[in-house]
Amino acid sequence: MARQPYRFPQARIPERGSGVFRLTVRNAMAHHDSEMKEECLREDLKFYFMSPCEKYRARCQIPWKLGLQILKIVMVTTQLVRFGLSNQLVVAFKEDNTVAFKHLFLKGYSGTDEDDYSCSVYTQEDAYESIFFAINQYHQLKDITLGTLGYGENEDNRIGLKVCKQHYKKGTMFPSNETLNIDNDIELDCVHLDLQDLSKDPPDWKNSSFFRLEFYRLLQVEISFHLKGIDLQTIHSRELPDCYVFQNTIIFDNKAHSGKIKIYFDSDAKIEECKDLNIFGSTQKNAQYVLVFDAFVIVICLASLILCTRSIVLALRLQKNLTNYDLCSILLGTSTLLVWVGVIRYLGYFQAYNVLILTMQASLPKVLRFCACAGMIYLGYTFCGWIVLGPYHDKFENLNTVAECLFSLVNGDDMFATFAQIQQKSILVWLFSRLYLYSFISLFIYMILSLFIALITDSYDTIKKFQQNGFPETDLQEFLKECSSKEEYQKESSAFLSCICCRRRKRSDDHLIPIN
Repeated sequence: MARQPYRFPQARIPERGSGVFRLTVRNAMAHHDSEMKEECLREDLKFYFMSPCEKYRARCQIPWKLGLQILKIVMVTTQLVRFGLSNQLVVAFKEDNTVAFKHLFLKGYSGTDEDDYSCSVYTQEDAYESIFFAINQYHQLKDITLGTLGYGENEDNRIGLKVCKQHYKKGTMFPSNETLNIDNDIELDCVHLDLQDLSKDPPDWKNSSFFRLEFYRLLQVEISFHLKGIDLQTIHSRELPDCYVFQNTIIFDNKAHSGKIKIYFDSDAKIEECKDLNIFGSTQKNAQYVLVFDAFVIVICLASLILCTRSIVLALRLQKNLTNYDLCSILLGTSTLLVWVGVIRYLGYFQAYNVLILTMQASLPKVLRFCACAGMIYLGYTFCGWIVLGPYHDKFENLNTVAECLFSLVNGDDMFATFAQIQQKSILVWLFSRLYLYSFISLFIYMILSLFIALITDSYDTIKKFQQNGFPETDLQEFLKECSSKEEYQKESSAFLSCICCRRRKRSDDHLIPIN
């Protein structure tokens, strides 16, 4: 009998229509769908972390976001330059008027301020003459001023000037007998002089009881008035002029009772929209061009807002009609800063241009912890210098100036002047000042500042080693490595964009680094 060949048992195939067959097919389809979704997710992530040029080579997607960003930079920077030039005129007009007011209303003003105050008087006669001089100059303003000035209304909607004096309550004082009897409660008396009062004979208001001052209990005399002016120099720049309201205050300070009355002059200028402007010529046409340019800038910014949510608040505020130059300058300057910093996002796609950002990111936690410790020492020196050296040095009179002085010393500025200006009235304080300054400079420049730089240098060296040997791969990079359809994105780019920025380069030029 012939030997039959051995037959291996075959795997049982589920019969079509059975429940086991349907479950097997369903599992296979679900597994296939899961793999497809995973592959699509991997491809989308890989495309997301591509540079604009790589995106164009992969899917022929024009980098219009980058173009919009560059266009926004050009437009916002141009607007910033225009605003800066206009703001220069505003600042110059305010400063020139302040100097003119000092020469107009301060008797004997030499053009140079003494420390923080404008000038001083040392006799009763000089004090009376300075007060009456300011009042008379206000009355004769239209006949003597060279500027475009007029009288303005104060808070009470009245035209004129307000004179107030502060003094202690009545008492007696006899320095020769070393006797003082005075009530330290402060009284405030004010009088309003309008143009009709000033038009009267001077003795009528000069000889009033209000102006009979008792200097031994007088604290200060304050003269306040409002003036209005129009800045015509903007017309030369083909811009519409601005209207100003100057709130001027003259203070005769006698709080020290040292025989010297310090005279302070303060001028606060506010810009208001002119009510009626009739200007003929090219200025009006230029204003229309400016409005068109501003409207175009707004359109560009709104288009960028769709891609960049951090500019929403800024854009809403820029749509308002603001005459506050300080607020406009802060908003416009900050927006320009953010726009230029936003370009770094595109440089981050290339390893050669990403060193600064990676170094800052790596060193920031260490630097913050180091600054927290160094700040304790800095504050200690600040309080110590304020308490000890304040009476003997101008730069240590208050905490703000002490902090600024120490910061300038850390940067090597004005060292000799700081040492030389210490008053040698007390040998003990003079010796302490030398120990204080030498220890601070040695500690912060030679140790703390060097360690601060070393932290950043260490992070930079680490980044350089990563660039040479490769960055540690993240879980996202490991996931992207499994992408098997990379070549599907490689399409030929147009000759125009290839010549500009999207030409192919060797793989060794740049590495794809996902940026969080």
